[in-house]
Amino acid sequence: MIKLFTDIDLDGLGCGVVAKMAFGEEASVSYCSYRNLNQKVDAFLDDPEEKNTSLYITDLAVNESVEKKLAQRYNEGHPVAVIDHHVTALHFNDYEWGLVKPEDEDGKKTCATSLFYDYLVDKKLMQPHKALEEFIELVRQYDTWEWDENNTLEAKRLNDLFYIMDRTEFEEEMLSRLKENPDAFSLTDMENTLLDIEDQKIDRYIRSKNRQIVQTFIENYCVGIVHAEQYLSELGNELNKLNPHLDMIVLVNAGSKKIGFRTIHDHINVAEFAARFGGGGHPKASGCDLTDETFRLFVANVFPLQPLKPDPEQNKINVKGSPFGTYYQNRKGHVSSILPTEEGHFEVLHEGKRLDKTFPTFEDAERFVKRNYMSWLRYDEDYLRQLAACLPISRDTLEENFDKIMDAILDEVAESE
Repeated sequence: MIKLFTDIDLDGLGCGVVAKMAFGEEASVSYCSYRNLNQKVDAFLDDPEEKNTSLYITDLAVNESVEKKLAQRYNEGHPVAVIDHHVTALHFNDYEWGLVKPEDEDGKKTCATSLFYDYLVDKKLMQPHKALEEFIELVRQYDTWEWDENNTLEAKRLNDLFYIMDRTEFEEEMLSRLKENPDAFSLTDMENTLLDIEDQKIDRYIRSKNRQIVQTFIENYCVGIVHAEQYLSELGNELNKLNPHLDMIVLVNAGSKKIGFRTIHDHINVAEFAARFGGGGHPKASGCDLTDETFRLFVANVFPLQPLKPDPEQNKINVKGSPFGTYYQNRKGHVSSILPTEEGHFEVLHEGKRLDKTFPTFEDAERFVKRNYMSWLRYDEDYLRQLAACLPISRDTLEENFDKIMDAILDEVAESE
């Protein structure tokens, strides 16, 4: 018999599928979270009837006390293996029974499912399986978020299907498909139709949550905080893209008493940030428990704050990087503008006062404005109305002839200088 303790997400389930493909009915799989893992593993280790059962723990790390019991079990000659890919679990490599590899020898990011499969094949505990390898690659790309870089939509869709279906039903369907079609893995036409509908739901959910983000500084990080219970990986990634001035997105799930941290920036390590609150994970995706401390920081302290306003998507006049300047506004009614300089840099005016520094790129200037003033791109209508009030022309005339009028104004300014 073999016993597997693994995570409850797609990567964890992938390990369960690998175990059952390798060992069949001899495999007993327990899907766990960080909250109940230690209790379940501890009870297993204390059961004298399980002494000779091969024990695998994948995609999760036990605490120090259970770690010591695992070492004792191994030293007494009983089979143990901990297989993971999180940097926060690297200390398990100090043991003969630990295998933690965030990347393989070629620099490719790993997941627990891929490591577990390679381990079993290397130990001659299972034969290579082409369809299973294709399934594993989709799991790996989703878990490492490479699917987004490679545009491997089938990886994202596999994860979406996992969350649509009951876990047991999904596992049984994947096992059946892999056994019946050993040469290739793919989703069915019916599943793809269902997932098309799900994509529309996810898009609507992301847009609604983008209107609920509150912004604040915690330590030296500018963070966006939102309460969410669904599509957390997609949500975190897209909210980061929509708000690149933020260092990270914080996803508070009061129902599960969990907090997720997501970033798209290479210079931000959210695993290290989460570790300060007793959590961990990947450099760009991590989490921790919702404790008294984290509740105060990420819920109570920011409760009075009003959410950010998203930038308008339909602007044609007041657009980012415009040679005539780009204008922003915050909830206090304060207006900021980003203007190009003759030297090719960008300067910021806030409430008519020019900052005493310039920025090398428009993005750097916008990042400053959004982080410091919590501003959003002014809507064309507001911008045109205010500008028309300063000129002897109507708002409609200004909109119809905007480029010519602004060019003329800039020429007059240049001549006066």
